[in-house]
Amino acid sequence: QVQLVESGGGLVQPGGSLRLSCAASGFKSDNYRVGWFRQAPGTEHEGVSSISMSGGFTQYADSVKGRFTISRDFAANTVYLQMNNLKPEDTAIYTCALSYKGSRWTTTLNEGEYDHWGQGTQVTVSS
Repeated sequence: QVQLVESGGGLVQPGGSLRLSCAASGFKSDNYRVGWFRQAPGTEHEGVSSISMSGGFTQYADSVKGRFTISRDFAANTVYLQMNNLKPEDTAIYTCALSYKGSRWTTTLNEGEYDHWGQGTQVTVSS
């Protein structure tokens, strides 16, 4: 059974950084994409970033471009989301998800494309 476990969330001041981790286990093959999503109270679920099966292609929401970086460590079965220059509006529960759909070179922020989801980790940006 696929399990996704997020870690690395916490409280940080505006302008600070956090690195989220998404550790995957129980998957049937290495051919999966990973996406990060977030949701703040009273807002819709938002796709933040995605990385392809190959690891060579990435995608970001406009709201985080230039500040967030997604990467994956195949040996550790872990995907990271480095978040820099954090803003109060980045406050949300961040959840990673795994998708077996698509090709090795595509990414997606469409949550309907994802097959498995983690429980999420809270990120709070406040002074």
